[in-house]
Amino acid sequence: MEFNKERGVLSEINVTPLVDVMLVLLIIFMVTAPMLKQGVDVDLPQAKGKSLPAEERVVIVMKKDGTIFLNDKKMRLSQVVEKLRAISKINPDVYLKADKRVPYGEVVKLMAEIKGAGIEKLGMVTEPSMKIK
Repeated sequence: MEFNKERGVLSEINVTPLVDVMLVLLIIFMVTAPMLKQGVDVDLPQAKGKSLPAEERVVIVMKKDGTIFLNDKKMRLSQVVEKLRAISKINPDVYLKADKRVPYGEVVKLMAEIKGAGIEKLGMVTEPSMKIK
């Protein structure tokens, strides 16, 4: 701060270091953001609806070749059912992501196994549909 006898106290903020720090943070976030999205790559069908809350949840993924994942861990159907029976006591919400190229009968069979394991709330995950006007 400088003191000028004619005008009083002069105070200026130097914004150059602020801009430098913000640009560095922007670059860091741009590089790390794609790495934060982890999981199994599955081509979801599109439908209208609202997005899911971000809290911890149980997600079952069925890929187009029939492989099944429980929270990003590859498992057989019998292992998935066993795990779901164990956690059905606390009755969590379970979400199912099935590739749109999986036959309908296979998805229904998986849903029946999930319900048979004692899970009462089963949600189907889709991608939001986009309308072009």
